[in-house]
Amino acid sequence: MVVKKKTPKVEAVALDDVKLKSLTDSLSVEGDSRATELAQVLKDSLSSSDPVEQIQLISKAGFLLEQLKEDESPMGPLIQASLSTLAFLFTTLPTKNPLKRAVASALGSGPDWLQEQTVGCLSESLSSCLSSAGTDHYSPLTDSITSCLDGFKIGEKCVQRLLTEVLQFFQRTLNYYVEQNRDLAGRHVAQAQLMQSCLAAVKASMLVVQRSQEPISTAVLSASDNQSDLHPALSGLLNCYTCILTDEEFVQTVQSTAGMAVVLLIRSIMGNGDDVPVTVAGLLQCSVDTGSIAPQWLRQSCAGLYDSSRPAAVALYLSHGALAMLSWRGKTLGPQAEKLLLLIPEVLLSLDTRVKESSTVMVVARVLTLWSGAAVDCVQADTCPSLLRSSLVGGSPLIARLHHHIYAHWEHPLDGVRHQTRSMFQNLLTLHQHCSDHKSDPTSDPYITQLTRDLLALEWHMKGKYGTLGCLVEHLGAEYLLKLDGGLPSRLLSLMGDQTMAPYASDLLEKLFVSHKTQLCARFRDGDAWIDGWHEVWVRPLLQVLCTARLDQTTYILDYFLPKLLRCNPSSLSHMVQALQEMPTCTEGSAGSRGALGALMTCLRAARSQGVLKSVEEELWGGLVPLPLMRQALVHKHDQVRMDALGLVCESHRSTETLSRQEIELIRHFLPFNLNSQSPGVRQQTVSLLKKLLCRVKDSAQLLQKKLDHHDNHKDQQVLNMYQEFLHWFCETLFQVLHPGASFSRCLMALHLLGLIAEHFTFNTGSGFALGESVSFSHAQAVLCCLASNFLEVKQLACNLLQKLPPAAVRLQEPERLQSLLQVALDLSTSTKPFDSVTAAHLFNLLLHQPGLQDALLSCIQKQHIPVQPPALIQSQTSEASSLEQNTLAVVQWLMVCLKEEVLKAESSLLQAASSCPLYGRAHCITAVLQQLNTGSLVLLSEWRAVVSELIGLCYRMSDVVSPVVQSSSPEGLIPMDTESETSAGLQKILQEIQPRDTNDFFTTARELEPSESGCKSEQKEPENADHKPQSCNSGGSDGEAYRVTAQMVLVCCWRTMKEVSMLLGHLCQSMPLRCPLTHPDGRGVITEDQTVVQSFIQSVVQTVFRSFSHSVIQSVILSVICPVSQSPVGNPDSQLFCQLVVQSVIQSVVQSVVSQSSRQLVIQTVICSVSRSSSQLFSHLSSWSVVPSPFSRSVIQSCSVSQLTI
Repeated sequence: MVVKKKTPKVEAVALDDVKLKSLTDSLSVEGDSRATELAQVLKDSLSSSDPVEQIQLISKAGFLLEQLKEDESPMGPLIQASLSTLAFLFTTLPTKNPLKRAVASALGSGPDWLQEQTVGCLSESLSSCLSSAGTDHYSPLTDSITSCLDGFKIGEKCVQRLLTEVLQFFQRTLNYYVEQNRDLAGRHVAQAQLMQSCLAAVKASMLVVQRSQEPISTAVLSASDNQSDLHPALSGLLNCYTCILTDEEFVQTVQSTAGMAVVLLIRSIMGNGDDVPVTVAGLLQCSVDTGSIAPQWLRQSCAGLYDSSRPAAVALYLSHGALAMLSWRGKTLGPQAEKLLLLIPEVLLSLDTRVKESSTVMVVARVLTLWSGAAVDCVQADTCPSLLRSSLVGGSPLIARLHHHIYAHWEHPLDGVRHQTRSMFQNLLTLHQHCSDHKSDPTSDPYITQLTRDLLALEWHMKGKYGTLGCLVEHLGAEYLLKLDGGLPSRLLSLMGDQTMAPYASDLLEKLFVSHKTQLCARFRDGDAWIDGWHEVWVRPLLQVLCTARLDQTTYILDYFLPKLLRCNPSSLSHMVQALQEMPTCTEGSAGSRGALGALMTCLRAARSQGVLKSVEEELWGGLVPLPLMRQALVHKHDQVRMDALGLVCESHRSTETLSRQEIELIRHFLPFNLNSQSPGVRQQTVSLLKKLLCRVKDSAQLLQKKLDHHDNHKDQQVLNMYQEFLHWFCETLFQVLHPGASFSRCLMALHLLGLIAEHFTFNTGSGFALGESVSFSHAQAVLCCLASNFLEVKQLACNLLQKLPPAAVRLQEPERLQSLLQVALDLSTSTKPFDSVTAAHLFNLLLHQPGLQDALLSCIQKQHIPVQPPALIQSQTSEASSLEQNTLAVVQWLMVCLKEEVLKAESSLLQAASSCPLYGRAHCITAVLQQLNTGSLVLLSEWRAVVSELIGLCYRMSDVVSPVVQSSSPEGLIPMDTESETSAGLQKILQEIQPRDTNDFFTTARELEPSESGCKSEQKEPENADHKPQSCNSGGSDGEAYRVTAQMVLVCCWRTMKEVSMLLGHLCQSMPLRCPLTHPDGRGVITEDQTVVQSFIQSVVQTVFRSFSHSVIQSVILSVICPVSQSPVGNPDSQLFCQLVVQSVIQSVVQSVVSQSSRQLVIQTVICSVSRSSSQLFSHLSSWSVVPSPFSRSVIQSCSVSQLTI
């Protein structure tokens, strides 16, 4: 991810009136013309409020200052005032403000004869700030001092002139931070900010000491302890560092920096002689050397560091400071420095056994690696001391302890620790190489040989082993390891089947074969004489594994190893192809292995993806692969082999790469045999790869057409003709697959691929490839029949494809065909099979875009001879509404008319509704039809308002009809078993039995409805214990068929009806514009505020105990509640208040109606989660609303905040 660098914020100088007047007055005195011009520019910059203009004026002032000459403009009050003004601006501005850099540049651009005066003005301004700074100015002043030393010579001279004051300031600052840290214990955010300020102060003080070595040394040598003011400042600063080091409340970064500061200060005071290592060694060992010449005041300032009860980590930070601040490179160490270098690892290793925190372990590992690097620098000097040589050679006690540390931490959970151990192991190898007697030939060193054997003998599941072996490869070369273990490549390849070990094994393999190639090339200087030996070691084991191992065991070889091998030596591809072709096809392997042909396709596809295998126009891939082998691979029994072969054909680095005739022939061979794959993964890969192929066809065709537009080329025209022929064949093949009775996988694949054709090329006629001419009526009819599939995905793909096919092929403009399809949709919408209603919904979505739909609907209504008044149809000639809106309104109105009649039947006979006209089908179709409508641009507002109002009332009636079943205390218990009970009664009896009460006497057999009766006699009652025959009810059928109704049918009808009601209400309230002055002042809303509250629906929520259903119902309610927020103007307080009151109403209803605390909490949590998903802005204000009804509800809202973050 590319992180955009933050640009510094430019802010103008904002001065109070008194200071501005003072500076302006000082710049208004008389002077020569050049000085007056300079002063006027500065006055303009002070009065300007534009920061960019101020930078330009300051830069101009710097240019004018540079042009001043001593003989023409001598030093006077006006120049002095100008320099003072610039110095004041420099000490006032924040460090990150670009204006400060402009001021520094202006001050530094002055002529040499003004340097002293400039330093004086800046020193005066900085001294004034240092003497009067409060605690809130410590951080800005620290940044100003750091800016003085940031490539600013004037600032550096100023700091050296005020060295004592600056060090005293840092002493006060650090003392304040130490005291503040004690007071902020437990306040982590404030402590973190304090640590940042403290770290900046310690670093700034170190920078001052580093840039002031000469003044500090001169002051220490020339003055006694009581005569120099610098001694107390240095002593106080050292005491502050000591307090930071011994206070475990400080973070490790600050303490580590303080450790470096202590060593730097000691070196600055005592010089670079052997006394510094003696003093530092005494600090590490908590002992004062009697022979040390360190001043008494220095030892007293470090008294806390000599205390044996100090924290253990102090030695760690002091060791880091010694390694970072003392010089170890390019010189011969003195005896004391040598002892200190050998003492540091002893101290660190003794500390390592006591450290438990991961962060401290990380610091120990980093400091040990830093030490090993310093030791390498020392032994690389011209003369290495014998003590150092004997102590650092392999096999010495110190090196053995360091190796033990590496083995103990090379599998540490922290990546940083593992990385440091590898670096230290590499440094230890280098140390041994310089200290041993086998510098010329490390491979003959017995220590190295034994170390290598020991590492190879360790278990291969130890991840740290791979990094150390990689270091040995870099140090000794691959041939040495292969000599000790010739089976190393095969062993590492066998480990690549484990996902956790594959990255480590692949990295080691890469180092090995790259090193081996380098060694062989150096030995055989005559061309490619080396390559056969290299192939024997690395390529042969790879091919053996690819041929014989299971597919899942080679996944990581293909991901990690094979691409690296091909990048290392691209010419190995031809050897792989030849070896695999010569390999017998009956190569024995595990069950499910890809064999030689599969391995060949795998290698070729990897080479293609790496750019090693490139297409040649004359011959496919340069004739490297015989086409019969490719055809055989494209119909191989293993899925992955087929996918590799297809990927080899379809994938390319350039989408404009022209397809060759051979590639097209291979696709023709592949497609018919691979449309019936039963694996979803294979189907998905096939569609994805063929999509890449079609993109190549499209992009390369566009490029060829552009070339043809400029100049005629017979060859390019032939390619386009070949493309057209191929695409027509492609479509014809897919359409032929969609015959009646085709399997799900065939239909799915064919529809997916035809959809890609429609997406990339369109089924147009006349222009382009004219794919529309290949679509006949029978083809469109085959796609239409796919809508009857039981699989939803097939229905969706078929419906989308039908809308993209040529209208002449679909023939929906023909009145008879349109009417017949509409009649089918109407019939299916009331089917007792749930998937039929889904088919009906897709048919409606297809027909809604047809202009003649309203006439067809009127004909269907008239043919049914239903004694119901049809709705008044909209006349499109006189309306500005779109055809889609008019058709949608007409269909919804008629479905509502039919639904009203069915609700009446259900109210009188739920059994009859479940058997002949379940309610959920019509409701599902209405929801699907409304989803096609863009409700933001409705024209027929009055009609929609009436429809929506009536539809909401109809939803409530449907909910009331099915509520007795849905609200039962155990609705899933209504499913009966076929037992001996044969009670049969009318609807009232059934409703009595399933009333929501704790002890339900459930019925256990089917009710038989016969058409001989005229209706259900709901008023007929019989004794409960009487034996009787099944009750007959007229189902509305005309063919005399008797329906056998089971309790499962009743349950399905009720639960699906309630679900569709929930979805329909949610969609209405979510999509229809709110009729509210706050959201639509123009009065273009459809749904009213009262309709969004749906109090009766909340009652269903409260009474429904079934948890999963309650959750879905609540979400539907919240959708209707939160909808106005998304439609209201941003920041509208009235609309926000309205939504708050609505949510308050929901929560209050739940709290008052649900008695159980656990149930109440579940419902309210569902409400809040729904609020958070619908409107994050509303959720952010929810916990602070005063309208929340109770402390219990507020606690629930606050408890939901954590889960809302995850959502």
